[in-house]
Amino acid sequence: MKYAFFPGCVSKGACPELYQSVMQVYPKIGIDLEEMTTAACTGAGVLQEKDLRLGDVLNARTFALAEQQNLPIMTICSTCQGVMSQANHRMTTDEAYLAEINQVLGEEGLEYRGTTNIRHFIWILLEDVGEDALKRAIKTPLTGLRAAPFYGCYLQRPTDALQFDQHPDRPQALERVIKILGAEVVDFPGKSRCCGFPILTINEKNSLNMVATHTNNAKTHGADIMVTPCPLCHLNLDGMQAKAGKQEDTSIDLPILHLPQLLGLAMNLDPKSLGLNRNFVSADSILQKLAGVGSS
Repeated sequence: MKYAFFPGCVSKGACPELYQSVMQVYPKIGIDLEEMTTAACTGAGVLQEKDLRLGDVLNARTFALAEQQNLPIMTICSTCQGVMSQANHRMTTDEAYLAEINQVLGEEGLEYRGTTNIRHFIWILLEDVGEDALKRAIKTPLTGLRAAPFYGCYLQRPTDALQFDQHPDRPQALERVIKILGAEVVDFPGKSRCCGFPILTINEKNSLNMVATHTNNAKTHGADIMVTPCPLCHLNLDGMQAKAGKQEDTSIDLPILHLPQLLGLAMNLDPKSLGLNRNFVSADSILQKLAGVGSS
C-alpha cells in the first residue's frame, strides 16, 4: 500500500512531533509513503475565503502531481483533508470549473483529470490497513487508558465532500481506532466542535474559553487524555491549555496526543521517538499509568 504523503505545513513547523510520530509508526503497519516535497499549502480554508479559485488551483496542482505518480494522497491533518476534499468535490462535480482550473495548471504543464483520492491517515488505518493488521501491530494494548476523541471541524463536515455516503463508518473512525488500541472511549459533547484555533488571533478570550470548555468537559467525563487527528486543534488544545486554565481560573492538565502518538504507544515505541517530550502538557501521567498496567 503506497501513498503520496502530504504532511501539510503544521507538521513541518509548529507541530514537528506529529511528523516525527507518523514517520515512526507507518513502517509498522505495512504502508509505504512517498512524500510530496513540491506540493503547496492547501490554503487552510483562509485562502479560499478570499479567493476560492486561487485556493482550488493550488490544491488541483497537488492532486495533479499525485495523479502523475498514480498514487492516492495521504494526509495527517484533518484541516488539510477537509480543505482538499472540498476543493476536489467542487472540481469533480463541475466539468466547466475543472477546465477553468486546468487552464491555469497548463502554464506549468500540468493537468488534473479528477482521479486523485485524498484520504486522512485515520481512514487509511481502518479502510486499507484494516482492523486485523492494526491489532497485529499492537505490542502493548492501552488497557485502562480513557481517551476522549476530538475531531474538530474539518473531518466531520461537509459530509458530501468527505464521502460519508460511501463510507458511513468515517464519522466514528477515531472511536474505532481508540478501541482497537485497547483504550476506553470517553464520549463528550464537544468532540466534533471547533477547537477555537480559527478565532485565536481575533478573539483570544472566546478561543481560550473553547479550549477550557472542551478539555474540562472531557476530564469531567473521566478522560485521562484527549486524542486528535488535527494538528491545528492540537496547537490550541495543548499549546493554549495553560493560558485557558488561567483565564477560567481552573487547572486542566489534560494531555493532548496526536493520533500517531497514541498509535505509537500501543506499538511500544519509545515516547521520545514519538515526540511526546515536545507536547506542552506533559504525558508523564499516562506513561506512568500504562507502565503500571503493564507491570501488574
